[in-house]
Amino acid sequence: MAWDTIIRGGRWYDGTGAPSAVRDLGIRDGRVAAVSSEPLDSAGCQRVIDAAGQWVMPGFIDIHTHYDAEVLLAPGLGESVRHGVTTVLFGSCSLGTVHVDPADAADLFSRVEAVPREHVIRALSEHKTWSSAAEYIDALETLPLGPNVTAFLGHSDLRAAVMGLGRSTDRVDPGPAELRRMRDLLTDALSAGFIGLSEMRNPWDKLDGDRYRSRTLPSTYASWREYRQLHRILRREGRVLQSIPNLTTPFSLALYLAASMGFGVRPALKTSFLTAADVKANPLLHHTMGPIARLANTLGRADFRWQHLPVPFDIFADGIDLVVFEELSSGAAALHLQDEARTELMRDKEYRRRFRREYDRKWTPRIWHRDFYDAHIIACPDASVVGKTFGQVGDERGLHPVDAFLDLVVEHGTKVRWRTTISNHRPKVLDKLSALPEVQMGFSDAGAHLRNMAFYNFPLRLLRRAHHTGFMTVERAVHRLTGELGQWYGIDAGTLREGDRADLVVIDPTALDESVDQHSEAPTEAFGGMSRMVNRNDRVVTATLVAGNFLYGAGQFHPIHGSRRTGRFLRAGEPRGTVDPATSADSGKRRERIGSSNR
Repeated sequence: MAWDTIIRGGRWYDGTGAPSAVRDLGIRDGRVAAVSSEPLDSAGCQRVIDAAGQWVMPGFIDIHTHYDAEVLLAPGLGESVRHGVTTVLFGSCSLGTVHVDPADAADLFSRVEAVPREHVIRALSEHKTWSSAAEYIDALETLPLGPNVTAFLGHSDLRAAVMGLGRSTDRVDPGPAELRRMRDLLTDALSAGFIGLSEMRNPWDKLDGDRYRSRTLPSTYASWREYRQLHRILRREGRVLQSIPNLTTPFSLALYLAASMGFGVRPALKTSFLTAADVKANPLLHHTMGPIARLANTLGRADFRWQHLPVPFDIFADGIDLVVFEELSSGAAALHLQDEARTELMRDKEYRRRFRREYDRKWTPRIWHRDFYDAHIIACPDASVVGKTFGQVGDERGLHPVDAFLDLVVEHGTKVRWRTTISNHRPKVLDKLSALPEVQMGFSDAGAHLRNMAFYNFPLRLLRRAHHTGFMTVERAVHRLTGELGQWYGIDAGTLREGDRADLVVIDPTALDESVDQHSEAPTEAFGGMSRMVNRNDRVVTATLVAGNFLYGAGQFHPIHGSRRTGRFLRAGEPRGTVDPATSADSGKRRERIGSSNR
């Protein structure tokens, strides 16, 4: 039989961390059918990709996204596919669209993840046909998915659906029947193939909408008794708990470390925690993360991992619309209001005194460094302030930095655009964190904070650092982004060996330059044409294939992308090399040769 696709002469990384080698790959019926040191016969082959001088590796796995609404409107998920991501995980941070209705989903998502409320409601109103986890999977697989997807069941989604959004955020414990219902729904989701449960303990994440605005997410109201009953199910099934600590009481981490531990015949609870970072607000914190997890995993027989974004955490903001202000009660008060009411509040002298007091208070839990001298204005109708920090503007005007910031926001609103870096700013510390075996590569938040950040290409940025600095081998970096994640999460993804599904990316290492570290903006049709933060480094990825289907390369999407389904829902525990016949490679008669002339 002829090959559907041949990838010719690239340096092949199998995703296990094994040494790389120059090989031809032959793809047939959605799987890697041959890895050959000799040239494969291309007679009758529909597509030949010339990968000489390039890297061929498993498609990347993004373990932390918020595409839950966007996948319904733009299921090709092109912003990830264009950077070689072939598997994405939904349902992070206790959120989800499995059980709640459109209005509740919008209240859960829109303020926390900065996804436009009206589009969350539209996505679910137009597309939601499911009422269970199994039906949710079926519904996703009716869409023209680009990459593969899988999901956590979100605890806030679960709790709000069982108790009602109001009761679930009103310090009311679930009754016995409600708790039993939660356990049953979690069991059903795991049986359908969900990879686990996600929770939220951080009280800085708030509801949107008018009904329960500014209450924290439902998961934050749960008792430890409720958590324990759900964790017991995860432990029994060998599935994953994703959680976030209460950042106002960091010692609560000890409860999760203990919960992850295995004692006697009790197995460890796989626990993925947010997040390992070199935080500007606490420059010593990074020293503790590896040892804490290592101690729990070795002495306590835990299976605990930190999620880690292996790039500087650069954020952008329009006025005061940024989630870090939720750390301050004054910031949360402004975000609680909208339009003119918010502007009037920011004019108020007593409010400003309160904001200044909180800004100047040094010894409080925080993620944001709270330094307006480290916040650069990149756009404003007043051109005289562009390129300066708010602190510099305050110095020029004889104002406290907070007053300089609030004055500009009152006058210009969201037309004041600024940026800062809140963590991962020191290259040597970033290398240290990225190499820790107790961390996982992830936390991109892809699909969320559309105006605030873009980490869709974080795997390419890690590969660039590994390639140029040598702080880890490229084989190790590939493993961290692929096979290590697929194995730990129990999904059929992340390796590229004979018999594996042909989810892969071809990368030109000569194009791993400073362009991968840059940020851009582009309109997104799914959200009414709004301009979102994106990454654009079109020379790097020569080809992205999912189940053997060529979706993207050299800055262009193939017509198949978005026109029919190539990805599928990856059920936990599936056999290696599972291919859905509905995603089989396109059977076009035109023979394609993709090589240097197309790059």
